[in-house]
Amino acid sequence: MRQSRCALAVMAKAPRPGKVKTRLSPPLTLDESAALNICFLRDTTNNIAEVVAQGLAAGLICYTPVGDEAAFSGLLPEGFLLIPQRGEAFGERLLAAAEDILTSGYGAVCLIDSDSPTLPVKALELAVEALMQPGDRVVLGGSEDGGYYLIGVKHPHATLFERITWSTASVYLETLERIRDARLEFVELPQWYDVDDAATLAVLEEELLNGVRPRFSRIDGYKAESTRDYLAARRQALHENMNMSSNHSVEEQP
Repeated sequence: MRQSRCALAVMAKAPRPGKVKTRLSPPLTLDESAALNICFLRDTTNNIAEVVAQGLAAGLICYTPVGDEAAFSGLLPEGFLLIPQRGEAFGERLLAAAEDILTSGYGAVCLIDSDSPTLPVKALELAVEALMQPGDRVVLGGSEDGGYYLIGVKHPHATLFERITWSTASVYLETLERIRDARLEFVELPQWYDVDDAATLAVLEEELLNGVRPRFSRIDGYKAESTRDYLAARRQALHENMNMSSNHSVEEQP
């Protein structure tokens, strides 16, 4: 069964305050950043579960640190498997994840970030469709910041993760160079965005709370209900706090 399926594996850290989404603080507190990260995990895995239900994919969480498995308890859809990350540098961990998942019997694997809760389900469907076709190829989904939100392979080509300047705006283009160096077929997915700072958080709020599609996209994103509800509740709380502060100021005037 695994050989006929593509593993959709989310690269994730255990959602502990001070360990995840720290670049969102400010404007969020560390506790709020961790809570939002939990929403991201719920929405990303629910998104993947919709693709899994079509029969050609399986859902996994490739997590770190080892020993913190309990942090994912109750967050994942039924049937999702946990597999630990190994390696030091980010490229090493991506390669190791691909090796471990493919060795376990899956016909292909997509490594997916945990920072794109509204990633269109169509992007995941296109990735699975491409990788389930005969022949070797690489599927890549670029992020607006110059990185990528997904890389899919049928074989663990080490060259794809070498000589990459990680966490920079050149990751996507450097990965394209590695693909060309290896003379592999390349399938490009629709561009999307990661939520990792105040600016991209604002884009997410516009998308989920105001219905404003990201400026670079012609397709709608995933509904991301957990994230939407959390952001809506936070906005309401901030609005009420502002009103209370304003009322107190008026009352204190002589």
